[in-house]
Amino acid sequence: MVTGPNPVAVLGAGSWGTALAIQLARAGRGTVLWSRDRAQVESLACDRANRRYLPGADFPAGLSVTAELTHALDGVEDVLVAVPSHAFRETLAAIAASGVPLRGLAWATKGFELETGLLPHQVVAEVLPLDLPTGVLSGPTFAAEVGAGLPSAMTIASASADYARGLAESITTETFRAYTSSDIIGVEVGGATKNVFAIGAGISDGLGFGANTRIALLTRSLAEMTRLGLAVGARRDTFMGLAGMGDLVLTCTDDQSRNRRFGLALARGQTARQARRDIGQVVEGYFGARSVRLVAKRLDVGMPIVEQIHRVLYEGVSPHDAVAALMRRPVMAELG
Repeated sequence: MVTGPNPVAVLGAGSWGTALAIQLARAGRGTVLWSRDRAQVESLACDRANRRYLPGADFPAGLSVTAELTHALDGVEDVLVAVPSHAFRETLAAIAASGVPLRGLAWATKGFELETGLLPHQVVAEVLPLDLPTGVLSGPTFAAEVGAGLPSAMTIASASADYARGLAESITTETFRAYTSSDIIGVEVGGATKNVFAIGAGISDGLGFGANTRIALLTRSLAEMTRLGLAVGARRDTFMGLAGMGDLVLTCTDDQSRNRRFGLALARGQTARQARRDIGQVVEGYFGARSVRLVAKRLDVGMPIVEQIHRVLYEGVSPHDAVAALMRRPVMAELG
């Protein structure tokens, strides 16, 4: 059982899960970080840092690690799932199978589920149909900067205003600020789409298309993100905030973004396989291009940028030809 005040379990010891665990411990919460990889847990415990995924960010005293899921879950106030989207359902199923009662569940996992097109909160409803407060954490935050304690902000969305506020207050420090929202769908759609657009931004910049192209791409990406969000029940204003425009701009314009770096590699002529191998971590936008396109087609939502990125990744279309296809589209009104 984790010790310390207001204990929380973070499931997933990648860069983002580790950064969130460090931030929660910094904020004074007793925090346990779980990984299914026993060798990784041994390394984390020995080094008191995640040298592979978050180098330079030492663990606070209040942060412990474990490979035992029941140990991580036992007695905590909140469970925060921070695994990649392809492992989200499996992790929730493991929580359910553990038999440990939950008090609150949140997630930092981003993306539509590839096989079903479901958003994370819908997967939660299928796997853990429990009467407990839930929420999603998202927004413009790079793990390395959170781990380093640089000033950052994010959004926590929940149907329960009290749960969102309590979670926000329990992670906020002098260098980290959390805002609350009730629009779970909008926050999740922002997180599900921004990585796809970041691949496009990397391709554009890698091809040397310049600032005009970049800002046009970001603006139209925001329009596509908003269009899809409205179709699935989100609020328009969410996409003008941290979890929408904020996360989109961050991920598209800074090379800390794996998805942007992936796009840059494609522009240099690397294959998707080569680029993913060289990056060495999950490139969520690679899978997101398929799932977002699937949902958009199902709902008959026009997303031409996503369509062209999908063609580059899965249909052998060259980045130059994809850009040309976007520029040849018929003239239309910008809004509406």
